[in-house]
Amino acid sequence: MKSEQNRAPSPDQPQASKTLTVVEPPASRPAAAPVRPGRELPSSVLTPPVPPPPPHLDDYESIIGAAQVEALRFLAADVKGKTVKMVNSTAVGGGVAEMLNRLVPLLSELEVPTHWEVITGGNDFFEVTKAFHNALHGTEYELTKNAQEIFLMYNEQNLQRMQFEEEVVVIHDPQPAALIRAKARSKAKWVWRCHIDLSNPNPSVWEFLRPCIEKYDAAIFSSQSFARQLPIPQYLFYPCIDPLSEKNKELDDSVIQKVCDEFGIDRSRPIVTQVSRFDRLKDPVGVIEAYKLAKKYVDCQLVLAGGGAKDDPEGSVVLQEVKEAAGNDPDIIILDLPPWCALEINAIQRASALVVQKSLREGFGLTVTEALWKGKPTIAGAVGGIPNQIIHKLTGVLVHSVEGCAFQIRYLLTHPEFARRIGMNGREQVKENFLMTTNVKRWLLLFRILSGSKPSPIPT
Repeated sequence: MKSEQNRAPSPDQPQASKTLTVVEPPASRPAAAPVRPGRELPSSVLTPPVPPPPPHLDDYESIIGAAQVEALRFLAADVKGKTVKMVNSTAVGGGVAEMLNRLVPLLSELEVPTHWEVITGGNDFFEVTKAFHNALHGTEYELTKNAQEIFLMYNEQNLQRMQFEEEVVVIHDPQPAALIRAKARSKAKWVWRCHIDLSNPNPSVWEFLRPCIEKYDAAIFSSQSFARQLPIPQYLFYPCIDPLSEKNKELDDSVIQKVCDEFGIDRSRPIVTQVSRFDRLKDPVGVIEAYKLAKKYVDCQLVLAGGGAKDDPEGSVVLQEVKEAAGNDPDIIILDLPPWCALEINAIQRASALVVQKSLREGFGLTVTEALWKGKPTIAGAVGGIPNQIIHKLTGVLVHSVEGCAFQIRYLLTHPEFARRIGMNGREQVKENFLMTTNVKRWLLLFRILSGSKPSPIPT
């Protein structure tokens, strides 16, 4: 494959109207320096903390206003008592699990009882589904009969152990998509919620999955460009963040300083951060290359903070590639964090001068949303759902290459007023479109559509 060579536009140049972002195979990377040992994590993050109780709907009033909270209660009135089941592939790690952790209790508080189940599978299943995930994002993949059989076998095993007695069943992403076979014995409306970029899927994998998807009553995508030709209704739901979660709530500066001290991050110098799973589609090696180019002109540190997920077996391999690319540079801080380190991620993002998300493929990129909510100037790949969040030079900057990312790191660090302004605009963009309360509203409207509910009269 060819790698794209065009430099990203500077903030003073018009944005290119056509972009090309191609996954560069690891073998074509320059030879790496010797690997230094991974940074040892402080003992404070090795044990999962007691999770705080989920916030109640009234707790959001200070953020979105009393009228918006009351509007949610009004919308819920017509679907009160309707039961919902959410099904995905992991309870921890990744944006889907984070969203469900907040969505489920809020819907239940609105008297729409919502249950959440996680499918099970062996390593062979998750290796297949990770390959499917990459292939649906457009990477090369040869679909074998064995892979198909593994996928269908584990879906059948989960189907046999699960009950589908709710009135709406929502299946998240490809891993459990074949559970639709249970529709024949269920009275539920079935919805497929796709969180990944399907704009250019591997044809063989998509054609294998498509007959399952066409049996659903509706499909939901995260961006207009992901929609496929399907004989069922399709809806646009932007993913979201919870502003009151451990990862996004306001923090005292003393908490931020404590976390930086524990991880050896120097707040007296500019910090550039990317938060993501160690996944080639997030291009952490490309971020290191961009940092090294920018470092020739501006002083900064790079923090790569991430971890793994149960349904992503490639993480350890990619982490090793990242360590090799970092070599012995003491200003590159690689943090392989447990999935419960939400507060630590929050503190690191808030300590950062810039946040980067240089994805090569992306479903939506909630790490972008998190950074924007914190008012951080954000540099991100112009792929997937990211352009729905970042309006170039207004709410952040979009890039198309390693060189473009390096240029923008240098530009933003040397133009603090421009960086501050796009950071402020980014926060307003998230408040308007990408908060959990807006997501709850979309789900309530969809449940009303699926149930054919007639709207209640507007109170006078």
